[in-house]
Amino acid sequence: MKVADLLAALPPRPLGAVPFPRHLLGAFRRKSITFCTGLTDEVTPVYWFQSRSFTLDLRLPGLDDTALTHRQGWVGDTLWDAQRGEMSWSVARSYQPRNQWPEPARLAFIGNSVLEFAPSGAYVEDWRQLAAPGRLLGLRLHLLREHATGTDHAMDGGLIVAGAHMALARSRLPAIDAALSSTPSLDHALAQGIASAAQIASYEVSVALDGAHITHTTIPARHGALLLHGDFALQVDGQVHQHCTIDGMACTLAYTIDVHEPDFAFATQTPTTPEGQAWLEAERGHLERNARVLR
Repeated sequence: MKVADLLAALPPRPLGAVPFPRHLLGAFRRKSITFCTGLTDEVTPVYWFQSRSFTLDLRLPGLDDTALTHRQGWVGDTLWDAQRGEMSWSVARSYQPRNQWPEPARLAFIGNSVLEFAPSGAYVEDWRQLAAPGRLLGLRLHLLREHATGTDHAMDGGLIVAGAHMALARSRLPAIDAALSSTPSLDHALAQGIASAAQIASYEVSVALDGAHITHTTIPARHGALLLHGDFALQVDGQVHQHCTIDGMACTLAYTIDVHEPDFAFATQTPTTPEGQAWLEAERGHLERNARVLR
């Protein structure tokens, strides 16, 4: 079955209790990052997709021309410290061989904005919710099976659908990631022959905004292509299988369902006090004159 058929066939998997604030579920674009030095970046494309238990992240500091060794993307288990009000991530296999963002996120919410403060004071990021009410789906990738040999490879990655937006992550084969785990940088890995450019580039994180075609990706050749290709099958044990070809290799990708809410209301507003609401109403004429929803 194709993607549309899969979405129609998937049974609901309710969200249930979530340990972190529900404002964090969905698809977010980073509007800006401001550093303690006074510098602000409003240009770099950065996207954060959040499912019930895992996160997908994509960062392209060189825009669509980001050099191979500077691309950033990862999938990680989401951890929440309720006492501190901080989110952190357990990332086993990232595009880069080192953790470039080691601090947890101290979070605040206003309207459709999520403000992420580094506890050290090094930076603050302003994230904007992109998703309008619609589907929330999280599929966690855990296995790749080669058709030619029947070999199974433990994988990390996932698919998140948030309204009209989708993000996909797929790790490298375990042998490649194992070779990269001991290198200080991807530049070093290339220079020392630890991995080839093709092996490094096999880690994919791609985003499709407002449709099915890729708008941002760690694999430039995939830009504009369909995010999801191949045939899908819903298994009797509830897993989802995707039969596809990756770099000329016929394979099956196996996913577990993390969440599936066919009609989910993504948070885009926050409460205020009665006094705050009264002030907004009284001053609406000039407060909203030049105001609009930013995403």
